[in-house]
Amino acid sequence: MPCVPCARLSKSNGAGPDYHVGTIGTVRHLRGNLATAVVTVVVLAVLGVAAGYVWSALAPATRYVLIDGAPHLADPETQSLIEADGWFAAVTGAFGLICAVAGYLLARDRPVGILLGLTAGGLLAGYVAMLVGGRAKGVVQAAGAGGYTTTSSLDLTAHGVLFAWPLVATTAFWVVEFAVTYNQRR
Repeated sequence: MPCVPCARLSKSNGAGPDYHVGTIGTVRHLRGNLATAVVTVVVLAVLGVAAGYVWSALAPATRYVLIDGAPHLADPETQSLIEADGWFAAVTGAFGLICAVAGYLLARDRPVGILLGLTAGGLLAGYVAMLVGGRAKGVVQAAGAGGYTTTSSLDLTAHGVLFAWPLVATTAFWVVEFAVTYNQRR
């Protein structure tokens, strides 16, 4: 016996029990998109660890002088803080580009799920990369004439670069999608 809404629908236009087929198909489609998004987020979070280590290997360390226990830049005119932000944007942008192409090739039939995964996963992966890369370089202290000198772990000063991964990933996904569909229409 059909449910009450289906019974009313079947009396009005003869749709009958087949009404549930569209609903079940929609639920399966939504479930598939959700599964694609969740898997993408998890994979990108793991890749964020690798991106953090790559960032820590490429970005220069900033030197500080500890005076009365407070860190001060050893060279006030240093560009290493800006370079670290630039390297972070470059590394996470490259990872975002690779993830976009791989996501398009692997989940072409679920573009909504992969885009949601690239966006949320890219944000999470950028945050994970910041945490891992910030702790990957150890703190080294040595006594100097002006106090202890230390090489700090990495840190972001421009937090907007956390958006590099999802921005590049989603943009690249749409560019690939446009290029493929444009060639198919010709």
